Amino acid sequence: MPRDAEDRTRDRVLSAVLEHGPVSAAELGELLSVTPAAVRRHLDALTRSGVVEVKRVATSGTGAGRPARRYVLTSRGQSSIGDDYLDIARTALHRLSDVAGPGAVEDFAEERLAAMEQRYQPLVDAAGDDIAARSRALAEALTNDGFVASSAQVTSRGGKRIPDHLASVQLCQGHCPVQQLAAEFPVFCDTETAVFSRLLGVDVRRLSTLASGGHVCTTHIPTGRGAHLAAVPGVAGSTAEELHTDAEELHTNERP
Repeated sequence: MPRDAEDRTRDRVLSAVLEHGPVSAAELGELLSVTPAAVRRHLDALTRSGVVEVKRVATSGTGAGRPARRYVLTSRGQSSIGDDYLDIARTALHRLSDVAGPGAVEDFAEERLAAMEQRYQPLVDAAGDDIAARSRALAEALTNDGFVASSAQVTSRGGKRIPDHLASVQLCQGHCPVQQLAAEFPVFCDTETAVFSRLLGVDVRRLSTLASGGHVCTTHIPTGRGAHLAAVPGVAGSTAEELHTDAEELHTNERP
């Protein structure tokens, strides 16, 4: 295969890992219509270059056995996607904090994400009242802005159906354009989570972030009975905790 064609295929593999990771070599082959041998060759090259790494992921419901090999982007791979702004932005935020105090960075984050919330609100509202549908609309809006987002309903755990009142959606973001900044200024993640809660009308909980070392940003969105009450401050705090606790324990137990 000519070198430029090889490079294009490798770029496609990298993009697919970004969008679908953690993903197996076999799944990548099916997604890209590339032979398993070719996929593994490109994955090996991307791993050697430090932009892709292997995660050992236990497969739910299979019992004991060797964990599956799944591929995800490394922090280097994430930061290599459009980070020319990083040094200037980091310096500016530290300077802002020094001059005006830490609260000024929080105000900046809220102002920046207010524009996103304003743009997303009519798109999410157009999906109706169903929380799962609103989550899909939010994921689509995020993807259009480069966050490589997806939403998936969580219906079972360990082969057993989850009770209706604990039903949920997981919203995943495979790319974050401010990942390195958020690692130093977590207020960006906190503010985004609050925006998601307001857009969806329910209390959501962050299970992992790229900024803290996760391979994706994962947000737990309750959809079962009581989810709307949990969004009302001071009304159903215990309900909110019930809706999130099982999700957090499951996410922790399934981390590779």
